Amino acid sequence: MKILIKLGGTLLDAPESRQRLASEISAAVKQGVEAVIVHGGGKQMTRYLADHGVESRFVNGLRVTTPEVLDAVLKVLAGSVNQELVAAFVACGAPAVGLSGMDALLTEARQMSDELGWVGKPIRSDARLLNSLLDLKYLPVVACLAGDRQGRFFNVNADQMAVSVAVALRADKLLFLTDVEGVKDENSVVYSTLSVAQCRRLIDSGIATGGMRAKLESAMEAFETGTSEVVIAPGAAPGVLEKLLAGDALGTRLIASTAVAPHA
Repeated sequence: MKILIKLGGTLLDAPESRQRLASEISAAVKQGVEAVIVHGGGKQMTRYLADHGVESRFVNGLRVTTPEVLDAVLKVLAGSVNQELVAAFVACGAPAVGLSGMDALLTEARQMSDELGWVGKPIRSDARLLNSLLDLKYLPVVACLAGDRQGRFFNVNADQMAVSVAVALRADKLLFLTDVEGVKDENSVVYSTLSVAQCRRLIDSGIATGGMRAKLESAMEAFETGTSEVVIAPGAAPGVLEKLLAGDALGTRLIASTAVAPHA
C-alpha cells in the first residue's frame, strides 16, 4: 500500500507529538507500507517571523510572501522543521530523507498573484525521485516549498502540495493528520463520511473556512485526479495511523458521492 501523509505544523511543534507520530509512521513503514510525508509549519513560521520583527499577513488563508518571508520559509520549513522531523524518524529506526519541492523539481509551481508575492500553486509533481527512494526503502519527508524551471522558490499551501504529490505518486490513500477531530457541521458535530457535494455546500455556506476550507478544496481536487480515498483525522489521537490503516472510523472520510449524515 502506498500512502501520502500530510502533517500539520501544529502537530510538529511539540517534540512529544512529533516523536509519537514519527514512531507510529515508522512502525507502519517497517510493516511494508510505502509512505511519503508532506509537512507544513505555519505556526513555526509565524513565531520565527515575529521573533525577527516581521508581521505575518494573510489573504484568503494564504501567507503573503515577500522576499524576506520567503527567506524565512527556506530557513524554517525546509530547514529546522524538516530536519527535526527527519531526525525524529531516524530515532525511530526509519531511514528518512528530507526534501523540498525544489529537489529534482519534485513539485513545480507558478505564482498565484502579485498580491500574495512568492506564493505558488502546484501545477504538477514528478514522483520519479520519490519512487526511487521508496524502492530503496527510504522514507521521503517533503517540506511544502516548490520551485519553477527558472529555479525560483515558491511558498505553497501544504494541503495543495500534498494533493499534487499524492496524484503523481498514485497513492492509495491521502491522509490529512491535523489538529482537529475531523470536518464539522454547523452544530460542531463531526462527519464520519462526507461527499464531494456536501464539501461544496459546507464551503459555499461559510461553515468550512480557513484551513478546513483549504483541506476540503484540496480533497475535491484529489478526487478529480484519481485518488481513491481521502481522510481528515485527528493527528493528536494515539494510534491514529494504525486505526486509519485498519479502516476504523476516525475523523472524516471523504467519498466521491452519496449523501451521508454526521455522527456524534
